Amino acid sequence: MALTALEIYKLLPKTNCKECGFPTCLAFAMQIAAGKAGIDQCPPASDEARETLGAASAPPLPKVVVGTGERAVILGDEVVLYRHEKTFYHPTAFAISVSDALDGDAFRDRIRRIRSLSFERMGERLAVDMVAVRCDSGDPARFAAAAAAAKEGAGTPLLLSGPCDALAAALPSLGPDRPLLCPPVGEGDAGARLAAPLGLPLVVRAKGIDGLEKALAAARAAGVRDLVADPMPASLPDAVSLSVYLRRLAILHRAREVAVPTAFDLGNGFPSPFAAASLLVTKYGSLLVLDSDDPADIFPLLTLRQNIFTDPQKPIQVEAGIYPVGKATASSPVVITTNFSLTFFTVRSDIEASRVPAHLLIADCDGMSVLTAWAAGRFTGESIAKILSESGIAGAVSHRTLILPGMVARLSGKIEELSGWRVLVGPQESSALPSYLRRLPPAAFAPADA
Repeated sequence: MALTALEIYKLLPKTNCKECGFPTCLAFAMQIAAGKAGIDQCPPASDEARETLGAASAPPLPKVVVGTGERAVILGDEVVLYRHEKTFYHPTAFAISVSDALDGDAFRDRIRRIRSLSFERMGERLAVDMVAVRCDSGDPARFAAAAAAAKEGAGTPLLLSGPCDALAAALPSLGPDRPLLCPPVGEGDAGARLAAPLGLPLVVRAKGIDGLEKALAAARAAGVRDLVADPMPASLPDAVSLSVYLRRLAILHRAREVAVPTAFDLGNGFPSPFAAASLLVTKYGSLLVLDSDDPADIFPLLTLRQNIFTDPQKPIQVEAGIYPVGKATASSPVVITTNFSLTFFTVRSDIEASRVPAHLLIADCDGMSVLTAWAAGRFTGESIAKILSESGIAGAVSHRTLILPGMVARLSGKIEELSGWRVLVGPQESSALPSYLRRLPPAAFAPADA
């Protein structure tokens, strides 16, 4: 059972040294009890306190790693119920299924389509995280060959779903790849005996929360440390309610018995799989298995995931600097804006639409939009003049003309006074940039000494 704040406080030095970042030891103890701080933040803590409080400061939802290397997928490891309380750390993982009953060409084509489910949005690469290999053939040797082919072709971690004899046959060819094993309901004990000595993660499947508690206890008794729970919902409302109940039990009640990441198999005829997936992305599903490899089905889900798991306390931003758009030359226009990702990609797209090559100058404004940065004093005449002198843009172009966002037109005079650049006030909305740039006469960007 988790320790209370007072129990934790008794183990702390009680010096109120503030080295932990909190004003008092009691305040620090309350943060540990809430799962928002760890004993490692207290340098003077005794070894006894560190050992005792290790479990108390552990994430209420344990971390399970599937796969190895850069493509490894982390499930769980969350500490809050709502992202505004702190943040969500690990996005819902998506796995696309492939059947071992497919013949060779069809199997390879399926893997190729799954691998192609990769998109760029807002400067981030969105992609499917795993391949779920299903044993539909009933042949362990064929399943083993399919798992090996999926490993070779997909380049992602694997979820292996099938009888334990098929799982055992597939493991030797996967080496240290650390797949997630998912045996059928009646083979939970055999699956635990297979996963435990190899240190592999295991999906425990059982009906409802009570069934999961018993099945998880049996798997732990067999020595499995990394567990994922599939409550086997019968419908969409059932899936969402079970997912919410399990997360609340883990975060709010510290119910270690059922505090594990969740997996939901939304294939094999599950009703309304994409409606369920969209709800489970927002309601705590750790891993979702889908049968479709259609980009029209998957891209909206990946977009939703990106929106939900973007930290609201850390705006998405791009690196400040000079970005040539098209075949920009020394006589191309210079357009300035802030490093908020949405602003950057919108402005760049609109410049591309104009077919007028240009230099896009990005100011470091901590990921704020133009008006927000101006209101916060980060996008000012002084800061823009400094960018013009230090960014290297003066050496990239032969003219000294800057196009300023229309929303901050009032900065133009100050910029001209401090920098010596001529300022053209652009449109207020980025969508008007294409027609604006096309209307500009070449003389506007004549060499500075002309």
